[in-house]
Amino acid sequence: MLKVKVPIIVGVVIVLLVVGIAAYMLWRPEVKPYTLNIWTGGTGGVYYPLGVKLSEMLNKYAGNVISSSVSTSGASVANMRALGAGDAQLVFVQNDIAYYAYKGIYMFEGSRVELARGVAVLYPEVIQIVVRADSGIKSIYDLAGKRVAIGAVGSGTAVEAELILRAAGVWDKIAVQNLDFAAAADSLKLGLVDAAFVVAGIPTSAVLSLAATVPVSLVEVPDEVLNTLVGQGYRFFTRYTVPAGTYTGMTSDTRTLAVMAMLAVRADVPDDVVYHVLKVMFERIDELREAHARAKDIDLKKALEGMPIPLHPGAIRFYQEKGITIPSELRP
Repeated sequence: MLKVKVPIIVGVVIVLLVVGIAAYMLWRPEVKPYTLNIWTGGTGGVYYPLGVKLSEMLNKYAGNVISSSVSTSGASVANMRALGAGDAQLVFVQNDIAYYAYKGIYMFEGSRVELARGVAVLYPEVIQIVVRADSGIKSIYDLAGKRVAIGAVGSGTAVEAELILRAAGVWDKIAVQNLDFAAAADSLKLGLVDAAFVVAGIPTSAVLSLAATVPVSLVEVPDEVLNTLVGQGYRFFTRYTVPAGTYTGMTSDTRTLAVMAMLAVRADVPDDVVYHVLKVMFERIDELREAHARAKDIDLKKALEGMPIPLHPGAIRFYQEKGITIPSELRP
């Protein structure tokens, strides 16, 4: 009797399992794409058009994984605050600001964004120390005893200027002027300041406008200053050379520094989402380059140069598949 019932019971169980699996496959809830809000910058900047194009590409080529949208913002500092608050999942940001946010220093003291993770470095934002072409100021050491506009109080430019000037040993030898570049440009015209810091892609429209009326040149930042900064842990600084003729008055190439525009993401964004962001961006980079000329500098081989914070695991997976070595300091 028992021998007869056991096969029957097993058969019934199998049938029930098959029916159950079939029912689940028919009635299972649809898996929705992950909602990815990308924070960029103002509509007149570079971040916004690149963000809009990237969002379009993600929805087009990874729509089964990502549902992307774009928000305008006050750019880097605002974007990192939004990342920390959960209002943004992916942001465009300067790598120095990402570093300050991750460390909880300067403008992020008391509001550390510890969950920030790196995705990719994009293109350089050049640190330009602008002087009148007839000033006789050639090197950063020549700024000793001069009046220097370092940027608005609390700005990323002001922080970078102080770091650089301290590394050069001239911070305590200058007269600091906290002026944004618009005010600094007027002051340069009038001879009220001797030099002004501006951080932007080149050529910078504000510097072009200034040079149209007052020929300008840029101040050299030598290797020993960069080496000091990197030795102090500020690895987001990179070397950059501005070509002669970039602005009226520039008669020779000028070696300076740059910070980098980059993408950062929240640590809790799924790995597969971050992986697909990079896959779409780099495998269809020509489409992204249609959005803005700065995108021509985006290069997979340079995507980790100047990365100041640990990478997201989804990014690590992508780069490893591409044969790129991940430095130990970039692993979470």
